[in-house]
Amino acid sequence: MTGDVFNPEQLSRCISCGFCLPACPTYAMTGDEASSPRGRITLMRALQDGSLPPDDDTLAEQSSFCLGCRACEPVCPAGVEYGSLLEQWRVHQWRGRRRPLVARALMLLVERRWLLRLSGLVRRAARGPAAAPGTAPTGGAQLMLGCVERGLYPAVSRAAHALAPELAVPTAQGCCGALHAHNGDLAGGERLAERLGEELPGTIVTTSGGCAAHLTSVLGSDRVRELSTWLAGRPAGGELRVAGRRARVALQDSCHLRNGLGVFAEPRALLRQVADYVELPSAAACCGAAGTYSLLRPRESRRILDAKIDEIEAAGVDLVVVVNPGCLRQLRTGLRRRRSTVRAVHLAELLTRVEPPSRPA
Repeated sequence: MTGDVFNPEQLSRCISCGFCLPACPTYAMTGDEASSPRGRITLMRALQDGSLPPDDDTLAEQSSFCLGCRACEPVCPAGVEYGSLLEQWRVHQWRGRRRPLVARALMLLVERRWLLRLSGLVRRAARGPAAAPGTAPTGGAQLMLGCVERGLYPAVSRAAHALAPELAVPTAQGCCGALHAHNGDLAGGERLAERLGEELPGTIVTTSGGCAAHLTSVLGSDRVRELSTWLAGRPAGGELRVAGRRARVALQDSCHLRNGLGVFAEPRALLRQVADYVELPSAAACCGAAGTYSLLRPRESRRILDAKIDEIEAAGVDLVVVVNPGCLRQLRTGLRRRRSTVRAVHLAELLTRVEPPSRPA
């Protein structure tokens, strides 16, 4: 009997009702019960009670096949914390050299604080006054510089700081640990989040939905704000125009931000101030990025992405907006592959492009 893989109280909550099935992207893809949250929890229970051996092939496959999007959580009447169970599962399945090589490499990379800082300096990520060590900044809030974002999308943090110049921006900050927690190193993820919480006293404002959800789970909701919630209620003071008209924009939700933290109204409200907002039918469904999923399971990720791109193009929008750097990479890749005229942009970048209202002659 294995017995110690999962939190027993969390595992016992599932009542096998099946409400999660229609919400699950991998179940929709395969129609296989084992590829649904209910089916995977059945596998977890079999691992926990010893009915299945730890090296069972189905356990290995399904722990990897799951996107971890947590779309099953909002529809679950029993309040199953599936995302937490999946993290515990991967701690067991991906121990040591069982962890996928790509995940191991990325985790090692983001632990190199000097490399993150150098990346941000070279790529010109946001820079600003930092608080004195161990003290909260004026206003009590600091901008988190995401690991991937610093190197790939430095314009996002620059835009965020332009929108919220009251935020301090320490450039020596480390990783939040979300990558570790989602890839089988839950203890490492918690350690990194706690360290970042010490480095960034006061409120931490992040431009990444996935980072926001992870930091909140470790530091608490009073310490963490995603950018759209920080900007909520501020007047836009203009509109975004394309070809002489008001732009048409859609939003792709961050799975962890929406399903983990319940944040989805705030970015939509900001967009409606500045553009004609178009709701995508599957805006709340995963785009297939899912952290490292697009690198670990590229074929399945692309199947999900292709359907998403079809929907975006059919909507007749100028821009699709994201609130997570992984989603930004995923959608830009898909749109570029399709040679689409639609462009993917982070919410922060879009809001800095807003034009002030024209004055009457």
